[in-house]
Amino acid sequence: MKKTDFTIIACIVLIGAVFVFMPQVLQAYNTANSEHGMWMSFVKFAVLATFGEALALRIRTGHYYHPGFGLLPRALVWGFLGLTIKMAFTVFASGVPVFVQYLGYEQATTVLKTGPVLGKIGVAFCISTLLNVVYAPVMMTFHKITDTHIVQNGGTLTGLFKPIHFAQILKEIDWDRMWNFVFKKTIPFFWIPAHTITFLLPETLQVLFAALLSVALGVLLSLKKT
Repeated sequence: MKKTDFTIIACIVLIGAVFVFMPQVLQAYNTANSEHGMWMSFVKFAVLATFGEALALRIRTGHYYHPGFGLLPRALVWGFLGLTIKMAFTVFASGVPVFVQYLGYEQATTVLKTGPVLGKIGVAFCISTLLNVVYAPVMMTFHKITDTHIVQNGGTLTGLFKPIHFAQILKEIDWDRMWNFVFKKTIPFFWIPAHTITFLLPETLQVLFAALLSVALGVLLSLKKT
């Protein structure tokens, strides 16, 4: 381990300690979540998901950053994706239970709050499955496009705001890997089970947990590439 690794670990422990031993900080966090949920989602994904990419780079290359990586552009993209993720969570968490109720499970719309454990798991699984089948592939493809765009423009902030050549980048994507690994493996074996747990958590923790999952996935993807 390098000195940078110890510094980052110390920072993570310090931040965790602040939330554990300073209740007013946790209270302020919960208040911000309830009053400014969209902006908080932007911040969580901008910080945590970008850290996941930097951690993946550290595992692959031994460094958290290299010229052209585009740390700030990646953070802005992840922040934007965080907004869409919060939107998707709200839409699917509200709509899927209604659909499950329509199919015959009368307690579907209330089971996550007051129902039996098996009922909660079943509805959470349904929400996670539809979320990841309908929304996730679009989000993942968009992220791949923006990731390629950032690299092609040298990782600069100004480069991020240049026109994105969607058609050209779509032709350059390794669709064999996107389908056979990203879609066909990470969605059913990682994201659906993980987001089933997500929707069993209190609403104030769901986006934070989802952002933390992106860190874990960054590590898994980096191991796949090595």
